[in-house]
Amino acid sequence: MSTVSTLGLDQRPDIVRETSASGAVAVEQRLSLPELLYRQGWLRKCVVLAALAILWEVYGRWLDNPLLFPTFGATVEAFGSAILSGEIPRKALISLETLAIGYGIGIGLAALLTTIAIGSRIGTDLLETLTAMFNPLPAIALLPLALIWFGLGQGSVVFVLVHSVLWAIALNTHAGFRSVSNTLRMVGLNYGLRNLSLVRAILIPAAFPSILTGLKVGWAFAWRTLIAAELVFGVSSGSGGLGWYIFENRNALETTNVFAGLFTVILIGLFVENVIFANIEKRTIRRWGMQH
Repeated sequence: MSTVSTLGLDQRPDIVRETSASGAVAVEQRLSLPELLYRQGWLRKCVVLAALAILWEVYGRWLDNPLLFPTFGATVEAFGSAILSGEIPRKALISLETLAIGYGIGIGLAALLTTIAIGSRIGTDLLETLTAMFNPLPAIALLPLALIWFGLGQGSVVFVLVHSVLWAIALNTHAGFRSVSNTLRMVGLNYGLRNLSLVRAILIPAAFPSILTGLKVGWAFAWRTLIAAELVFGVSSGSGGLGWYIFENRNALETTNVFAGLFTVILIGLFVENVIFANIEKRTIRRWGMQH
């Protein structure tokens, strides 16, 4: 005490600094309009698409050869005409119906194989062996075999679609199940969950990011395979889908219509990725806190 008094620290006045409104630290700062717009993911993608469309238009005008590379404006005009005439919607509906059949069968078989794989070691060996054998095999390479087995028609296209979907979904689903921690499994077991109830309540939610990735990859493979297969088999029923529409117009040297068909394929792909899968991801993975 005496030391403090000697140094005069007990007489030192308290220093109080008044905070003024101008010097206050802003906890929350309002963003400017450009910053708010930049945070919108859909808007950034629209800008990218607009830039690509401009590049397309500029290159088409510079080339000035509609037979080789029509402009973006000419393609949109052909696309609009085909939409109004009902030709592209009719072809797209045929393609989507075939895709739904093959995609659904592929998901069902992938679920069956994955269930067998997680149930026993021999099931795991079976899945790993089959995927190692058939996953690297391009679906197009199976077209001649499909032609022999199923003939010309929808059956052949569905066969190659199932092949393109099955292995991607099965591999990702199985990898997702194997990545589920033992702690989560034990929690489920402690709650009395067994077999299918354990899979439904614990494994599927925990492995859903991998499952969704498999569904996305399977969709992309199936969509590409479908268009390629329709170029070959679309003529069988006389009512082929978008692939056959592209092929017919190429033979007629209607390059603008070919681009309109490709434009439709791209639009459907963008819709599925950015609307359907994005909403599934938002309502599941992000809602469950598995992804930011």
